[in-house]
Amino acid sequence: MDPARPNERPPMIHVHNHYAMATTFQVRIAGEEATYAAQAARALFDEVDRLENLLSRFRASSDISAIARLAPGETLRIGEDTCACLAIAREMETATEGAFSITAAARQTQPEPPRWTLDAARRTIHCETGALEFDLGAIGKGFALDRMAVELAEWECPAFLLIAGGSSILAGDPPPDLPGWSVGLGDEGSEPRHWLKQGSLSGSGIAVKGRHILDPRTGAPAKLRDRAWAGAPSAAVSDALSTAFMVLPEPDIVRLMTGRAEWQACLQDAGQWRVIGPAPAAIQ
Repeated sequence: MDPARPNERPPMIHVHNHYAMATTFQVRIAGEEATYAAQAARALFDEVDRLENLLSRFRASSDISAIARLAPGETLRIGEDTCACLAIAREMETATEGAFSITAAARQTQPEPPRWTLDAARRTIHCETGALEFDLGAIGKGFALDRMAVELAEWECPAFLLIAGGSSILAGDPPPDLPGWSVGLGDEGSEPRHWLKQGSLSGSGIAVKGRHILDPRTGAPAKLRDRAWAGAPSAAVSDALSTAFMVLPEPDIVRLMTGRAEWQACLQDAGQWRVIGPAPAAIQ
């Protein structure tokens, strides 16, 4: 994903960066006083760090690490944010018929996907079978962006662009006098440009890490296309969709998009982009 180029930034946009979740998070806030914008950005980065402590499988004290230690038949009470993230993950697994799953990596060590149930009311997770080796890499950054947007609402900063690693972007209101935040698909400087407001864009592909994306249904690397891009109102949802689009055949994507005007898919093969679905209102 290619956010706005530096020379496209209009006046009064304050940019702050922070390293977390093995990537760089960037906050762009428009139309606010510089000191206030910096304070808001610091609060957002504190929120990202808090979420990383809950959701990272590389933190021994995290909820995700505790879940991985469950034996079949055991139940664990988890934090509110962890429960919310897992609920979205389960919803997207159902919506994509398993093309997205946080247990995709577990297929490398287990013959069958582990089975689990989530009780959102009690905030508990129950391990039915296998080891719950969750990897939130394909949804956790988007979930963090969504939570950052909630925090920005508390700070009453409506005009913002939030970026995680360049592959996940969530926009609020546009900067003054612009129809949206300028973003592009693919590599830096790529064309065409789009205006994004009140919505999210996420991309998955092989350019950086090779064919690292696994098909959760088979455990095999995704080989259908080079890159997939998704648009949705929520960054967590667009993250999950862009991963699913890497493994779904195009007819299945068309079927998935039917009746969902708020979603959009764009697929790249041999340098050529194909768009599926009408552009959501967030994208111009």
